[in-house]
Amino acid sequence: MNMPSYQLGDTVKMRKIHPCGTDLFTVIRTGADIKIKCTGCGRIIMLDRPTFEKRLKTVVAAQRETL
Repeated sequence: MNMPSYQLGDTVKMRKIHPCGTDLFTVIRTGADIKIKCTGCGRIIMLDRPTFEKRLKTVVAAQRETL
């Protein structure tokens, strides 16, 4: 199974469009639950990990830490 690679700060594209009209979100918390913030209106949404991974379409912009 292909594991998606996302982490804090990544911009992700979801399958469903948010009511404000955008489908881009920023990951602001990871763990058992994933918290994402809409890039259009700033609304915060919390999803459990299986639901998030099912609704995730792609990682648009990865925020990678440099050591």
